[in-house]
Formats: sequence, C-alpha cells, structure tokens
Amino acid sequence: MSELSGKGCEILVPFEERKPLKDIERSIVKTYKKRIWSKFIRAIKDYNLIEEGDKIAVAISGGKDSLLMAKLFQELLKHKKMNFEVEFIAMDPGYHESIRTLLEDNLKYLEIDAHIFNADIFEVAEKIAQDYPCYMCAKMRRGVLYSKAQELGCNKLALGHHYNDVIETTMLNILYAGNFKTMLPKLKADNFENMELIRPLYYIEEKSIKNFIQHSGIWPLNCACMISAKKTGNKRYEIKEMIENLKKTFDDVDKSIFNAAKNVNMDSILGWEKSGVKHSFLEEYDKDEE
Repeated sequence: MSELSGKGCEILVPFEERKPLKDIERSIVKTYKKRIWSKFIRAIKDYNLIEEGDKIAVAISGGKDSLLMAKLFQELLKHKKMNFEVEFIAMDPGYHESIRTLLEDNLKYLEIDAHIFNADIFEVAEKIAQDYPCYMCAKMRRGVLYSKAQELGCNKLALGHHYNDVIETTMLNILYAGNFKTMLPKLKADNFENMELIRPLYYIEEKSIKNFIQHSGIWPLNCACMISAKKTGNKRYEIKEMIENLKKTFDDVDKSIFNAAKNVNMDSILGWEKSGVKHSFLEEYDKDEE
C-alpha cells in the first residue's frame, strides 16, 4: 500500500480493494445520486453546458476529479436526451513512467477509452517560470487540451473543476489579487475559434468526490509534477485551510462565498471591469445627479 500526496490523493488504497466496475458505475446513480449525479445534471441544466449537436472533449488528468467526470459522462451517454458526442482525452505532460502506467491502468479498469498523447509541459514550464511554474503549467495545459479537442472536431472542452475550486478561486482573487473574480461554469476560448470550456462538476463538493473514489477503491494521480513538489507556499492550499477553519465558526460560509458571485449588488461597488475596460461607480453616480 502506498500514499499519493497532493490534491485529492491523501487516500490510502491498495489495488486489490478496487470495487467491480459495475458496482462503481451503479453507485454513481444510487449511493451518490444526491451528492454527485443530481448536482452534475443540475449544473448542466442551469448553465446549458451541453447542447444539441455538441462534441465534447472530456479532459482526464488521472486525478480523482477528472476520473469521476469521465464516468459521469459515460453514465450521461446511457441516458442522454439530446444528440451529443464525447471524446475522452488524456494528456501526459511529462509523467514519470510509473505515473503514466497508473493512469493507463485506471483508464483500462474503468473502461474509459481515451486518446492518450504526450506533451513536454513540465519541462518547458520549469524553464520559462522557474520560481512559480504552476501558473504557466496550467496555462500551457489548457492550450494543449484545446488544440487536441479541436483536432478531434470538438466544440467544447470539459474540465474537472468542482465546487471547492470555485470558492477557493474567488477567495484567492480577493485576498491576493485585490479583485472579485470567480471561476465561471463555462467560457469561450480566447485563442481557439468556436471552442468553449465547460465545468460540469461546478456544484459537486470535493468531499463527495473523495468519498466516491475511496468507496470505489480507485487510486488516482495527484498533479504528479516533481517541479511543484519542490516549491513551497502554495496559496491555494492556504486558502483551502482557511475556509475549513472558517466553517468551524461560520455556518455555511462556503455557500456564502459561492453565492456571492451571483448576488453582486452593482449599486454598492466602487468599480468593475467589462471587456477589458475599467469603470467607476462615479459614472453612474454623476448620471443620477443629472
């Protein structure tokens, strides 16, 4: 038995304890119907994430979030009420051979037929941004995934960001960037024509994902990056810990942070930015006086 450290990999699971695939798939719509399946469907409906004629590239990093997302899409295809297609894509950004083997083993066991392709992102990111490679790595990953999705004729790219990612991103922007900006459930790609990014795990809490993975006996990857493992002071983990501490004294503080992004009172903010142009409350204030 071994331990994987990092996001979503604090679970100890030997391979021999993996549940049969049929039991794993059944648990999605039975055991985890309320905590996972229903929230997956609600996000799709609330934000029109899947539309008639879509061809969606589902990106699989091999971590807990993307493995669950892939199984959710497989389940959705069984019950689909509209015409859409799915392509599973798994990028190897420079994994150690043992990590690549683990990824392939999980995909095979879960019967996820994915296009696995190579990209030397870890190495390039370290050269370009030696002190803080994670941001550059994430940006490069996104671009490579868009390119692969486009190559396969897809018009949408699905990523496995979940409810807690949204909250943490909001707080990171407030505390470290000095702005109010959240992670949207979908957005149009800047540099890839007719491509859209969607986040169907938007409502699903990370603890539910961890419980599902542990119940299934699946051993997920962490980011598997030896570069980031050498870096310290990861602000996202600090924010995660801060929110958990706040929840001890403030009931539903996570829900309040999440809902704040859809309850912005435009009459009570100093300024905002739209399409790259900054505005001040004084613009509207002076109009009211006139």
